[in-house]
Order: sequence, then structure tokens, then C-alpha cells
Amino acid sequence: QVRLVESGGGLVQPGGSLRLSCVASGAINLIDRQDWYRQAPGKQREFVASATLGGITNLADSVKGRFTISRDNRKNTCDLQMNNLKPEDTAVYYCNALIIPIGAIRSDSYWGPGTQVTVSS
Repeated sequence: QVRLVESGGGLVQPGGSLRLSCVASGAINLIDRQDWYRQAPGKQREFVASATLGGITNLADSVKGRFTISRDNRKNTCDLQMNNLKPEDTAVYYCNALIIPIGAIRSDSYWGPGTQVTVSS
């Protein structure tokens, strides 16, 4: 079974930084794309960042210049470095990945349980 787990969330003051990590484990053949999403209270889940297997990254306009996504394909990890955090970045952050499990012929989408990020003074 494939499993994603996020870590690194917490409480930070405006202007501060946090680094989120997502680890994929289990019977994994290949991880295609890894994404980060977030969901603030009372709002829909929104895209934050993505990184393909080939190293192409994409960021939402609201986080460009402040967030960076990176992945380590050997360790099956994907990190989100968040700098200059703002109160509006407060949300539960979720890791999502398109993974081809061992023995499968196509990818499936997997989600982690989420990690809370709170930006407040």
C-alpha cells in the first residue's frame, strides 16, 4: 500500500519561514508528479505548487517569489520551502502525488492527511 505523510507545519509569525516535507512510502514503482495544496477554513482546497519527475515546477501566483518546491526522487520526498509567510497562508497543507504502484500499469492519485500551518503574531 502507498502512503503519504506530511510534516513540518506549525505556528510562525508573519515574515517567517517553514519547510514542509512529504514522504511517500510503500510499494512504489514510480512517482510522476508531486503537488502541494492547501485549504483555509471556509474555503476550497487550492493548488500551491507542483513538481514533475523531470524537474518542471509550477507555483500558484499567490506564492511565487516566496515558496519553492523541490523533490528527491531517490528518497521519495517532496519539500515545500515557504518564506515571507503571510497570515493569508494559514491553512492545512496537503501533499498529493501521482504514483504508479508496483504491479500497476497506470498512476493513481494519493493524498496525505495534511499538516496545519498558522501564520499569526
